[in-house]
Amino acid sequence: MHARRDILKSVGVLPLAAVLACPMRAQAAASTLSEISLTLSGGDIVKAAIAYPNVTPAPAVLLIHEWWGLNNQIKAVAAELARMGYVAIAVDLYDGNVAKTPDDARKYMKMVAADKAMETLKSWVDWSRSNQKTTDKLATIGWCFGGGWSLNASIGSSVDATIIYYGNVARNVADLKNLNGPVLGHFAMQDKWINQNMVGEFYSEMQKAGQPIPEIHWYDADHAFANPSGGRYDEEDAKLSWERTTEFLKLHLS
Repeated sequence: MHARRDILKSVGVLPLAAVLACPMRAQAAASTLSEISLTLSGGDIVKAAIAYPNVTPAPAVLLIHEWWGLNNQIKAVAAELARMGYVAIAVDLYDGNVAKTPDDARKYMKMVAADKAMETLKSWVDWSRSNQKTTDKLATIGWCFGGGWSLNASIGSSVDATIIYYGNVARNVADLKNLNGPVLGHFAMQDKWINQNMVGEFYSEMQKAGQPIPEIHWYDADHAFANPSGGRYDEEDAKLSWERTTEFLKLHLS
């Protein structure tokens, strides 16, 4: 009991990277969130984990997980955002599944139905808009699989800011015209999939769509460089990208 209490205390004072790098600390941070649910038009029940700041109403941030699922790492990021003053809603697009291996992650990702995922994200945006503990300001943020869905969520609903960590940004002009807020993107120069050609095309399509120029940052790192539990973690770039993320949120959700 005392050990858990000490870990929880440390979570509130340590930098986010230190929390994410320690499974016990990440689990402790994740345990501070509550589960919420809503029902989609077809009757499916979808869930999310939520963390509230000390003072509400507050701006909201919708988090979309990596291909691993809604694990302790993403929940710990939500806890950090709540500590910073945001209502953090970590959405589950895997119906409770959390992958432990790349094969499982690939399987769960392929099981995601695009129509249901889009309705799920739109529904959580609507839920946030109607919540008395939130203001009218909302941003989306996602990593890898969730990075692409962060962009999708912002295309499907009116949000104030979009943050993408090495997510698929191959979208056409017609889709991008639906964006209503600025975009921040973190990408890795060594990434073989979410590469400079894809991001360059996204940049060009945003211009054709008449959108503000996206704030794009490149890091001399590989895909998933911000994930401390993975082999491609880059501590310096993860720290810098998080600083840029928090400044972007402060600028556009204040």
